[in-house]
Amino acid sequence: MRQVLQEDFAVILLDVQMPRLDGYEVAGLIRNRPRSSRVPILFLTAFNKDDMHVFKGYSAGAVDYVFKPIEPLILKSKVDIFVDLYRKTEEIRRQGEQERRLLMENLHVRSEKLRTEQALRRREEHQAIVLQSLPIALYTASVEENHRQLHFTNESIERITGFRPEAFLERSDFWSSRINPEDQERVLTELQRLEEDGAVNLEYRWRCADGVERHFLDQTVLMRDDEGRPREFFGMWFDITERKQMEQNLLHASKLEAVGRLTGGIAHDFNNMLSVVIGNLDLLKKTIQGNEKAERRVRMALESAQHCADLTYRLLTFSRRQALQVSTIDVSVLMPSLLELMRRTLGERINAKLQSQQGIWPIQVDRAQFEAALLNLAVNARDAMPEGGDLTISVENRVTEEGRSHPSGEFVVISVSDTGTGMPPEVLEKVFEPFFTTKESGKGTGLGLSMVYGFVQQCHGHVEVDSTPNAGTTIRIFLPRSQEAAASASEAQPGSAQPFGEGRTVLVVEDNPAVRQVAISTLHSLGFQVIEAENGDEAAELLKLSKDVSLVLSDVRMPGELSGVDLARLVQQERPEIQVLLTTGYFDGEDTVEGLNLLYKPYRAADLAEKIRSLMELPQPDRADVAPPRSVAVA
Repeated sequence: MRQVLQEDFAVILLDVQMPRLDGYEVAGLIRNRPRSSRVPILFLTAFNKDDMHVFKGYSAGAVDYVFKPIEPLILKSKVDIFVDLYRKTEEIRRQGEQERRLLMENLHVRSEKLRTEQALRRREEHQAIVLQSLPIALYTASVEENHRQLHFTNESIERITGFRPEAFLERSDFWSSRINPEDQERVLTELQRLEEDGAVNLEYRWRCADGVERHFLDQTVLMRDDEGRPREFFGMWFDITERKQMEQNLLHASKLEAVGRLTGGIAHDFNNMLSVVIGNLDLLKKTIQGNEKAERRVRMALESAQHCADLTYRLLTFSRRQALQVSTIDVSVLMPSLLELMRRTLGERINAKLQSQQGIWPIQVDRAQFEAALLNLAVNARDAMPEGGDLTISVENRVTEEGRSHPSGEFVVISVSDTGTGMPPEVLEKVFEPFFTTKESGKGTGLGLSMVYGFVQQCHGHVEVDSTPNAGTTIRIFLPRSQEAAASASEAQPGSAQPFGEGRTVLVVEDNPAVRQVAISTLHSLGFQVIEAENGDEAAELLKLSKDVSLVLSDVRMPGELSGVDLARLVQQERPEIQVLLTTGYFDGEDTVEGLNLLYKPYRAADLAEKIRSLMELPQPDRADVAPPRSVAVA
């Protein structure tokens, strides 16, 4: 049985009479095992030759009997038969296995071939779809002709240019006549080197069927025959208009970043100096009341200083380095009063009118910047109409799809259209660049449209410009729809700068001595008692000793471990009953001011008074409640 478990046999010779297990029992075990159940068994016996025992042997699984004494020839003959049968059976099994393996390999090969053919067909379909969807057109051109008649091999050219392939064969100069005149000489000169160089890459502007010029990359290769002679040209047209637009946007963004860095570098110190000038002029104004000549000079100085502050604010805004104070507004409610202001600004020769749809969506913007942007556009339109003309402001809701230079979504579109001189393409490309202006020296800063561009970008919108020389200009501002309800249109009246701080103490924290003194003098004029600190660390120590401080007026940027923001967070946590008002000449977003009150420098005395008044009217939190007070600013 051990041998049967380990090996395969052609035949088994089994004695009937054996100790412990006789031949019948062993034969039964062999037959019960599936692997050995079909092995022929020859019983050997010297007795039990009667029919009953022979029948028992056959029942146990024997195929034949060999009686002892054994006749060698008989035994050999019987064994040879079973061995030969075994060998033929194994050969048949081996051939069957081989045929099955060959069949499986054949099926595998057929499957692989089918999959390869399907993959090849799919790849060809994909390539065809890609070629159809890409802004690419393939063409050939003859080397025999002295002109460039292009034989287009796919239909993409119609989608790209609007012209059927046959149009390029109708006239010998069809292709060259539609190249931009500024590019034509350069392109034709480079083409003359094609036979010598073997390949050429051309970039040029080409006028399409709709009259719009698009930028194309034209890659042409000279194909030669077996003998090396020029046979034909093969080339590809790539529409690279979008890439060119992206390059322009990147260039514009780089310029904005450069100006933003420059502005940010000087804004803090410049606004600190302006704070000293404006603050002292405000204080001086109170001491010269009744002196009309002096009041006029102070007023002129204040206006000039305010213009300087506005210039810095515009630089920071268009370079997106100035936080906006955002609110939700209803444009249709705001526009009538703004139109009246425009009419007074533009003069009688400009006929300004408003066109607005019903149900205009609300938008989230900095209201002051929004009004300033529209006024800038209106003033630019007026300057483009020196002899007078029509200015039309239209407001509409619009749902846009994904475009080459703008996202999809729901927008409120404010269009400012004039009937002025318009702009040529070379001016149109630079219209939003900082300090670019076509006005005479001294009549424009070149920041008006740049400020508009920066403001709209900060609001996550975009700007479109359409202009034709001598036919007018339309500038469209796309501002995203707000899902919040518009705030009340009623405007709070500016607070009076009359004293109202009697009995209250303010801690002024400012590292610039001149700015600190102006703030102290302004607060004294409002009736406050004032204590002062040069930095946040000193202010924190003073707050531990002073229990009657009602307000902390602190600069954001200061030397020492505690910045103004750090000091404000400390006060909110340890002295929540004290209000905190931060001031800064430049905020670059490095510090998080969410939940804090912010006043930008330079500020007027009335601005400071109004801000403090609004803070003093806030409900005082319980000392056990360390949550920050409600904030007035900051987006």
